[in-house]
Amino acid sequence: MYQDDLFEGETAVVTGASRGLGRSIAHRLATCGADIVVAARSSGDLATVADEIESETGSDVLDVTVDVRNVEAVERLAERATAFGDGTVEMLIANAGANFHAPVTELSENAWRTIVDINLDGTYRCCHAFADALAAANTGRVVTMSSVIGRDGTTESAHYSASKAGIEALSRSLAMEWAERDVRVNCVRPGLVATPGVEENRGLTAETVDRDAVDRTLGHPDEIADLTCFLVSPGASYVDGQTYTAEGVPQRPGSG
Repeated sequence: MYQDDLFEGETAVVTGASRGLGRSIAHRLATCGADIVVAARSSGDLATVADEIESETGSDVLDVTVDVRNVEAVERLAERATAFGDGTVEMLIANAGANFHAPVTELSENAWRTIVDINLDGTYRCCHAFADALAAANTGRVVTMSSVIGRDGTTESAHYSASKAGIEALSRSLAMEWAERDVRVNCVRPGLVATPGVEENRGLTAETVDRDAVDRTLGHPDEIADLTCFLVSPGASYVDGQTYTAEGVPQRPGSG
C-alpha cells in the first residue's frame, strides 16, 4: 500500500506489540522502511515478533520488555529507543491496552484502577517519556489507540470505555500543546477487529475477513495498521488532534 522507503531512516516505537494490532502496526511500519522498537510485557512473544519483522522486512528491530504501569520502566524504554534512534524517535504508537468484562457493581477499586492504569495512564506515561525525543525529530508523530466503546459505551466494560474516552481527550490536548514543537498527535478508534483476543472470545479469525467486502463490521488487523501508517505519513501532514474511526458499515437503525 505504501512504498518501502517511506520511513527510511526513521524510528518507530510500538507498545503492545507482541500480538494483535500492535504486531500488525509494527510490521507495516517496518515494511515501509522504519526501524522499529517493539515493546510489551510478554518478553517471549516479543522476541519472536522482533525476529519475524527483522527477517521479513530487513529493518533493524529492538525488543524491549516494559509494563506501561511502571513509570521507571517506561522511562527506560524511552532511553533505549532514543539511543537506538540516534537521539530521536519520529513515531510513537501508544497501543498497549487491556480489558476484561464485568458489570460496574462487580468491579473492585483495584480492577477499575488496573484497566485505567494500563490504558489511559499508560498512554500518558509513554507520551510524557517520549516528548523530547519526538520534538527532536524533524516532525514527531504520535498515534494513540481508542475504541468505539470509548465513544459509545457498552455493558460490562465501563472501566475500559472510560479509559478509552480519556485517551481521545488526552490526544486532542496533546495535539494542541505539542503543535509548536512540530509533533502531531492523532488517535485511532477501531471497531471490532479480528485480533487473537477476539478469536479467543468470539471465534472470529483474521482469515475469515474479506477486505474487499464493504458490508461488514469485522475488521482485519492490517486495516488498522494501514490507517495508522497513513496518520504517521507525510500524507497526513494536515491532520492533527483527530480521532479516526474504523468500524466498517454504520449500524442500521434497529440493528442493535
